[in-house]
Amino acid sequence: MSVLDSFALTGRTAVVTGSTRGLGRAFARALAEAGASVVITGRDADAAAVVEAELGERGARTCTVLGDVTVRADVERVLAGAVEAFGQVDVLVNNAGTCVHRPALEVTDHEWREVMGTNLDALWIACQVFGAHMTDRGGGTIVNVGSISGTIVNRPQWQPAYNASKAAVHHLTRSLAAEWAPQGIRVNALAPGYMKTEMAPVDEPRFRRHWIEDAPQQRYGMPDELGPAVVFLASDASSFMTGSVLVVDGGYTVF
Repeated sequence: MSVLDSFALTGRTAVVTGSTRGLGRAFARALAEAGASVVITGRDADAAAVVEAELGERGARTCTVLGDVTVRADVERVLAGAVEAFGQVDVLVNNAGTCVHRPALEVTDHEWREVMGTNLDALWIACQVFGAHMTDRGGGTIVNVGSISGTIVNRPQWQPAYNASKAAVHHLTRSLAAEWAPQGIRVNALAPGYMKTEMAPVDEPRFRRHWIEDAPQQRYGMPDELGPAVVFLASDASSFMTGSVLVVDGGYTVF
């Protein structure tokens, strides 16, 4: 196999949670361009239709299964829909996430549970559901989307729930990688830095001092810049890599 061929995902099926917008949409596009059939999942039917059309224009095989990733029955339905459409799932990208910017003493129980429920509990459910499927098939690849927030404490805004959830994602990734390696399942995490999405107000002047000027590259990233990293983690190009957290942050965490 040539180096470039090792990145190919032809004949494989990838499920990307939260793929109707933002990073998830970019991940779905990158996986499709690498040859994968892509299962789009989220809660917004109109947004999902836009992504499905976008991937279809690129010649990708796609299907949409709507659902709430915090509900196990919905996640099981996504798996069933993927298997019905494409026969199996080879790649799971756990991307769905949310964040609350609020000082610790002001975070409500509801806000804490909302962040943990989406960022950690839903990821855990998906890992269990798809991990069982991959175990039965004899292997697969899981990419969990963490964050530099799992390593550093962001400023000037406070976001304790988000930071704690992403730190947990990183260590859960290592735990599952260790346990599931004998089943042929690789589990890695991607830890992005500041990216331009609906969830990250990177253009707001009040954040520039700490978010942009503190980074060696002096800029934020674009979602498409993470696509190749996801393809790398999902493909045979990273065949000897599991339990790792791949940081893509413009150098932010080196300081």
